[in-house]
Amino acid sequence: MRWNLNVAVGVLVAVVGVGLMVAGAVWKGRAVRPFAASRARSMAQREYARDLQRAADAVIAAARRSAGEGEPAIVTVEAVVRTTRERYGYAVVERRHAAAALRRRFEHWRCAADCVTDAYG
Repeated sequence: MRWNLNVAVGVLVAVVGVGLMVAGAVWKGRAVRPFAASRARSMAQREYARDLQRAADAVIAAARRSAGEGEPAIVTVEAVVRTTRERYGYAVVERRHAAAALRRRFEHWRCAADCVTDAYG
């Protein structure tokens, strides 16, 4: 077999491709995982706060949907805690964090006109 330019380029491309696949298998997911523990903690805290906020939004929306005509929607901190545990899989959700998230979203959505909550007590 004689080596010509086409064969040499083909072999080079194949070797580089196999090398990239091996490197991807070895370092799988490394770019996604943070290298520093402090960055991992801060990311987990941001994600926890965002999930609490989303759970509070979901609870407010569900309470507004279920309220009857002329009745105030009742939004509880316990509902936010339960929704955060069920939807986002947290084993421990502090009540004070859930109450703070509910207060922020309660004010953001201007719920005082048609909702009642225990987050301020």
